[in-house]
Amino acid sequence: MLQIISDTGFIEGALRRQRLIVVASLVILVGLAWTYLFWGAGTGMSPLTMSNWQFPPQSSASLARPSWNLTYAIVMLAMWWVMMIAMMVPGAAPMILLYSRTRARASSRGQSLSSLGATSLFVSGYLTVWFAFSVLATLAQYSLSALGILDGVRMWSTSAGLSAAILVLAGTYQLLPAKAACLEHCRSPVNYLASHFRSGNLGAWMMGLEHGAYCLGCCWALMALLFVGGTMNLVWIAGLTILVLSEKLLARGRWFERAIGFLLIATGLSVYAAA
Repeated sequence: MLQIISDTGFIEGALRRQRLIVVASLVILVGLAWTYLFWGAGTGMSPLTMSNWQFPPQSSASLARPSWNLTYAIVMLAMWWVMMIAMMVPGAAPMILLYSRTRARASSRGQSLSSLGATSLFVSGYLTVWFAFSVLATLAQYSLSALGILDGVRMWSTSAGLSAAILVLAGTYQLLPAKAACLEHCRSPVNYLASHFRSGNLGAWMMGLEHGAYCLGCCWALMALLFVGGTMNLVWIAGLTILVLSEKLLARGRWFERAIGFLLIATGLSVYAAA
């Protein structure tokens, strides 16, 4: 009996230590991402220059438009990916922590893959999805800049039609069943792990990939709003981060995302009408 109690105490202590390691790692990851954004994300510009409280954003000074080449494209891709890490990892933290605890208990029963290793693979799979999204976002940014409807420096829409279209699209998506299904998955990590658990290295990575796909399905339209307010506009980045967190962690039922949807649609129509 004493041996059982001792073993149980050891396991619980190990679980607490691992939880602290995972939490600290996520805090450091997100902190480094936000620090990178605050330092300009490799653009060579102060984020304050690219941030604006006005809506629609207004440029106060004319700046030289950067030329797109391979180096600049890589900088933009890194900017998007780091931004997605800063914005999306906090909302994914409950799933990551629950997965880590589940794998820790599995490891205590003798499974070969260490729980921290499995958690790292899970997170890497999750971030792979947002890297793919960042590639598409960079291509979209290049295309919109080439069409002359995106400020090449501050990276926000200069077209009322484009801004209105993105706002209405994002608002409409908030109301669709696909949004509800993906959001419900993100809100229910226990149900996801119960029905999608996979063992092994590939299983850990695939679970992260799948969870990332659900998060992408939930939030891609909201991320597109960065083209309206400014890709490096810290006001919009912080606002959208709070919105995503509120949808996943605070709100229950469909009233919250529907309210946001109607608000976005109304804002888009007002932007178009005022043009």
